[in-house]
Amino acid sequence: QHYVNESLAFAVKRGGFMYGTVTEEGQVEVDFIYEPPQQGTEANLILMRDAEEEKRVDAIAMGLGMRRVGFIFSQTVMQDKTGYTLSNTEVLQAAELHAESELQEWVTAVVKLEVNEDGGADVHFEAFQMSDMCIRLFKEGWFETEIGPDDDPKLSKMNKEVVVGVKDVKEVDNDFFLVVVKILDHQGPLSSTFPIENRSIRATMRALKTQLDRAKSLALVKRISDFHLLLFVAQFLDVSSDVPALAECVRLQSPVPEGYALLIESMANTC
Repeated sequence: QHYVNESLAFAVKRGGFMYGTVTEEGQVEVDFIYEPPQQGTEANLILMRDAEEEKRVDAIAMGLGMRRVGFIFSQTVMQDKTGYTLSNTEVLQAAELHAESELQEWVTAVVKLEVNEDGGADVHFEAFQMSDMCIRLFKEGWFETEIGPDDDPKLSKMNKEVVVGVKDVKEVDNDFFLVVVKILDHQGPLSSTFPIENRSIRATMRALKTQLDRAKSLALVKRISDFHLLLFVAQFLDVSSDVPALAECVRLQSPVPEGYALLIESMANTC
């Protein structure tokens, strides 16, 4: 919900990686979203992945007892969405990230604005898993990855014929690759009020101080129970030991060790 409210003007595409847990029944619970460096236009979303930052994100997730579970992105107001759920470009990107994850339950979520009967706009959210066939075809190189301006966005081109139903085809309706799933809505341990990474408004030491001063009566562990704040602080900690240890404090809601507390307070007081 926060991702929708805060990040989407729907003028350009934006995306992020969802982190959380997978239940024994195979259902995905999402607790936070990490937004990598990116460039979005009306039609395309280019992720400019930062390996070092992603190590810090994964270290936080490990301490929280979570993992990367999916990818979420927005479709733009101007995008011509008539006749398709995901475009051919979006299917390619979703398949690539799903294949990279090696997680069977990996979820792709799309957020879009839809005009309602009164002429207003409703935010619409859908979640999918890319089908096993889609991921297999992608891994084996069957998808045509060059997409031209005249190509029909609701069709994915194959470089060899595939069997769909009883037909051999080289163009497949994108919906054929989508399996609708539910993402469980639940109240996790994290808040989300600290400035979000890789946005035009940068996180600063002053923002850290503001966050810590906002609820001084609360224990420090409560005040730092925000993924985006943890990621900001993680820049100054050892990624293999300190970052997961601090995140584990948040998971357990246990007192923050004095050394970490002093570091965080001194960072906040440098502004």
